[in-house]
Amino acid sequence: MLWLFAIVIGLVFGVVTGGKIGNLAKLQFRWPWLILAAVVVRESVVLTPLNRVDGARYVYVLSLAAIVAWTIWQFDRLRGVWLITAGAALNLLVIVVNGARMPVAPELAGSLLRRGNVGQYTVMGGGTHLNLLGDWISLYPSPEAYSPGDVLIGVGLAIVVFLAVRNPSVYKELTPP
Repeated sequence: MLWLFAIVIGLVFGVVTGGKIGNLAKLQFRWPWLILAAVVVRESVVLTPLNRVDGARYVYVLSLAAIVAWTIWQFDRLRGVWLITAGAALNLLVIVVNGARMPVAPELAGSLLRRGNVGQYTVMGGGTHLNLLGDWISLYPSPEAYSPGDVLIGVGLAIVVFLAVRNPSVYKELTPP
C-alpha cells in the first residue's frame, strides 16, 4: 500500500507541476520483464497461501535480490532509482541475517504474535538481528508495519515517478547495441 501511495504522490505532484502522465510511456528500461517477474513473485509469496510454504521465503529473498540487481542496472537510466536500491538492499540485508525472515515489532505483529513465524515474517525480539531495519514503522491510517527500507523505497518511487512525469528528458534513451 505504501508503494502504491508513493507512486500516486509522484504522479500527482508531477502533473500539478506541469508534467504529463503520458511521459511515463517514454521511460525505457533494460529487461523490464525481469522487474515485473521479480515483483510478481515477491507479491505472490506475500499475498497468497504460498507464504505458508516454508521454502517460499527463500524465493522471496531471491526475488528481492533480483529487484536490487535490476535497480542497480538502471542507475544510468533513472534518476532517483538509487533510493529504491538502497531501501531494497536494507530489506534484503535484514531478511538475510534473520534466516530469510523480516522481523516485525510485536506491537504491530497482529496474528503473528500467536504463531511466531508466518512466511517471511517473524516477531522481533532478542533472537532477531538488525531490528532497527525491521518492520517497526506505523504510518497512519495503514494498519501495516513498514521498515526503514520500505519507506526509502516509497520515497524513491515517488521521486522516480515525479521526475518521469515532470521531465522525461532527464532519462537517457536506450541505444541499440
